[in-house]
Amino acid sequence: MRILRLYFRRIFYLSIGGTFLLLLAVFACDRMVMRASEGLHSANLSSVRITTVAIVPGCSEHLRNGRKNLYFIHRINAAVELYEASKCQRIIVSGDNGHRDYNEPERMKAALVSRGIPEAFVICDFAGFRTLDTIARARAVFEVDEAIIVSQSFHNQRALFLAKHFGLNAIGYDAEEVSFAGGLKTRLREKLARVKTVLDVYVLSTKPKFYGDPLPIRQAI
Repeated sequence: MRILRLYFRRIFYLSIGGTFLLLLAVFACDRMVMRASEGLHSANLSSVRITTVAIVPGCSEHLRNGRKNLYFIHRINAAVELYEASKCQRIIVSGDNGHRDYNEPERMKAALVSRGIPEAFVICDFAGFRTLDTIARARAVFEVDEAIIVSQSFHNQRALFLAKHFGLNAIGYDAEEVSFAGGLKTRLREKLARVKTVLDVYVLSTKPKFYGDPLPIRQAI
């Protein structure tokens, strides 16, 4: 009986220690991402400098319950605002195209074209499976030197952290946020995503799933 009590006590202390280390890692990585992006993103359109390319990271157009995804809608709205204000000449829509019936870039492109942006001005990146892939491929495949990243503020922070790592001179234009209740799950996932991103950059040296041949975007301008 005494051995059993000691065993459970050890499990308890290990659980407490593991939880503390996880929370410490989440806090530390969160601060690293925030510091790296400080002063580089804004929801104020007039403060955004004119840049040739805007990058819109992908997300699903619809939620699993079939309802419209507000993150998608707000990112499209923000990209249209940039274009109409002549802040960018071309827009890269980057997302997941890993399944036959799931194509984020094409759906983002269709949404932008329906809002009046010329089809030829929207470039699809079909291998933007993660934010890391989107940023790394913008720099290496599309040979983008500087860009405006279009997403919600919390996501722009992580994207800008990655942009610094991959040598992309970027700023962020913050799309409208989703309500706290509606976006709570996404914000919680973001905290863990930041831990994974820091590990990808400083420990794992993670590369995109695909690079492929260069497709310089300046040739399309």
